[in-house]
Amino acid sequence: MIKSKNNSEHYIWGDSCDSWILKNDVHLSVKQEIMPSGASEKLHFHHFAEQFFYILKGKAVFFIDGEKLTVKSGESITITPKSKHYIANESDEDLEFLVISSPSTDNDRINIK
Repeated sequence: MIKSKNNSEHYIWGDSCDSWILKNDVHLSVKQEIMPSGASEKLHFHHFAEQFFYILKGKAVFFIDGEKLTVKSGESITITPKSKHYIANESDEDLEFLVISSPSTDNDRINIK
């Protein structure tokens, strides 16, 4: 089946962020997400999942193991298992990106207080 935001399961997470599940099984998760200006997620890590973020539109700020990195449209970043991280949108426009996780992050997210 051909997948898009129009025919995929949708949910809202964090600070009014949108996520469309394009694929999700035990081995691979692919989501397309939109993060509004000023939004961010909470610091966390995954025991097993490696994550690949590809920025479709806007500019993302990643905090990975205490380092701040900016990733622009057309660029990507990989986050290895056990890396403490979160993504934020510090710009004035929406941020749109793909997040690809292997294996899936289902039951593999540890939030850090």
